[in-house]
Amino acid sequence: MTRAVVLFGHGSRDPQWREPMDAVARRIRARVAQVQVRCAFLELDEPGLPAAVAELVGAGADSIRIVPLFLGAGRHAREDLPRLVEQCRHAHPGVHFDLQPSVGENPRVLDLLAAIALE
Repeated sequence: MTRAVVLFGHGSRDPQWREPMDAVARRIRARVAQVQVRCAFLELDEPGLPAAVAELVGAGADSIRIVPLFLGAGRHAREDLPRLVEQCRHAHPGVHFDLQPSVGENPRVLDLLAAIALE
């Protein structure tokens, strides 16, 4: 199985907004060089999720984990993203998609944020 990761964010017109996402992608690549990583965005930035997925599938990925880099599980994470993932499943039926919860729902992330706040 050829694994890939998509880091999914809202998007912004401000190009500096995406720098932390790009930094996470670089860290993933540094840890596991064999895993393909792409950033994708809901709006206001490119690529969108379908384009990022198509690029990964074209490069041979047959298992794609989608990690929403949202602190909260708002409407975009609960409704918009699952709808986009279903579109990707339909467009690429031979690919396994693993949609993760928003990172803000992970207790390790919450613990780290609390630790940072208390430094």
